Amino acid sequence: MNEEDSSGPLALGIECGGTRTTTGTLDAEGGWSRGREHPAANLALTSDARLLSMFRQMADDCPHPDAVGIGMAGMRTEVDRQRVRQLLRKVWPRARHHATDDLENALSGAGEGKDERAADILIVSGTGTSCMGRLSDGTKLRISGWGHVLGDESCGYGIGLAGLRLMVRELDRTGEIPPMLERFIREAGVGSVDELVPWCQTASKSEIAQAALPVFRAWEDGHGDYGAIVIRAADLLVEDALTCVVRLGHPSPVRFLLNGGCFSRQAGFRALVGRSLVETVPGSTVAPESPDGALGAARLALEQGERTHPLPVNRRETPAILPESGELSPTERRHPDSMNLDRMTIREGMELMAREDARLPSAILEAAEPIERTIRWVCEGLKRGGRLLYFGAGTSGRLGVLDASECPPTFRTPPGQVQGAIAGGHEALMRAVEGAEDSIEAGALEAESRDVRVDDVVVGIAASGRTPFVWGALMAAGKAGAKTVLLCFNPHLRFAEGCRPDAVICPATGPEILTGSTRLKAGTATKMILNMITTLAMVRSGKVIENLMVDVHPTNAKLRERAVRILTTLTGMAPDRARASLVASDWCIPKAREEWRRTAPGS
Repeated sequence: MNEEDSSGPLALGIECGGTRTTTGTLDAEGGWSRGREHPAANLALTSDARLLSMFRQMADDCPHPDAVGIGMAGMRTEVDRQRVRQLLRKVWPRARHHATDDLENALSGAGEGKDERAADILIVSGTGTSCMGRLSDGTKLRISGWGHVLGDESCGYGIGLAGLRLMVRELDRTGEIPPMLERFIREAGVGSVDELVPWCQTASKSEIAQAALPVFRAWEDGHGDYGAIVIRAADLLVEDALTCVVRLGHPSPVRFLLNGGCFSRQAGFRALVGRSLVETVPGSTVAPESPDGALGAARLALEQGERTHPLPVNRRETPAILPESGELSPTERRHPDSMNLDRMTIREGMELMAREDARLPSAILEAAEPIERTIRWVCEGLKRGGRLLYFGAGTSGRLGVLDASECPPTFRTPPGQVQGAIAGGHEALMRAVEGAEDSIEAGALEAESRDVRVDDVVVGIAASGRTPFVWGALMAAGKAGAKTVLLCFNPHLRFAEGCRPDAVICPATGPEILTGSTRLKAGTATKMILNMITTLAMVRSGKVIENLMVDVHPTNAKLRERAVRILTTLTGMAPDRARASLVASDWCIPKAREEWRRTAPGS
């Protein structure tokens, strides 16, 4: 549909769930047309790049809507909503936008004809589960919806996981693969029972939820053990609904709305939950049809949608904050000594790489002043309760996450004191996420979602010095008053006025032997510099005595043996006594050492 063909308000509604994404359009007369389905998109599990790609596919069918509304699983905070609105703006810049969770849009998509005095209680059981109530005066209450780690027992994921556990217990008891498990392995493409464990470790939430299908079939066939899983799930859903009713003040009448794949695809389960709800809440009714979340999203977009303005970053249009590079970055230049890399012997290639890496320490020490300044800022910030936060993309982002993840076991740092953020989220740690680093807004929102504040030090890691995601984070951090540091390997940057970080660490590492492959020298130098920052900051924070990591968190046998050696070295205790003292102090070396000092003769 072209913009000039529009005969009135046209709203595009999008509902993103854990199993699939549905769309539709609402015209000026209230006519509703279903659109194409798209893959699942839970906000907490989906990168910005993947969402943009999906939105652009939708724009092929609906390029010029007046309003775009989206309800999305995993959307909980205003930062989440702002993140999605900014992505919608990239695809539909002239439209009004409205972003909310998949509960609010489902309530708005409920069928007509209810008693206007009635309270609506929406119960979702799909890949995930959640519950929301709404009174006739608009008061809303949300419960449940804590995700598959803390909740989701009463949905496809929870039912499927419980079923798989029961299947493998049956396998252990009998020594034979249960027919139900054999069928699931075949249908899910697992391969074999031996591959079930690694499959489960990497399977998505929706893939685990597919195991609910054989559980439902077994329940309908009268299999008691599997039936108990389904009945428990139904009981939990009714319990959530009743909790919602009570907390809303026992409104009357109440209409229950059942939504999600477990209801739409399992008529027996829907009937079971519906009967229990009516018996539990006298005078209540169950809507005959599931609400249409995409329709609700379209309605909300027409009623409440607003123009989305570019995210303000340091009061500039976002592209203007990126520094210019007066020359091609050294990391992108061709190395004169590796022009025949493809014809070198393996030994010649090894020697060349070793020679290049040997030049890194002197190059890093030539940039010592900003590194030292950064370490001092981190020390001062940590004393005041601040944090160290790394932001990066690709190799740079992975190295930041790696350094942050190693601080708790090495220095017993509190959760969140040192953090790493990578463009594209957790998925990008394992594989490249196309386009994830190209959004300044995503970097700014990531910094805002981590509540960057004055006592924090934010280090943006970008080999070229021009990664948009990193600059979005740096500018948002600077606006919040945090110290900002850019770690890069491009000395030719020209910073826009007011956009220079507080410190720029830029060792002259030169071209890579594999042109542009910054996972090589730039990556090695990055790891060395991050090692310096965290190690020396923790030394200055009192977590090291002499050269011993006295605040190590002994989470395995190797680290416990190290803790015993450290305490023995510092106190002269016999190893057996040192071990007993550590056990008594919950394996905290400073506490065990202090206790030794207090009780030692002559203390």
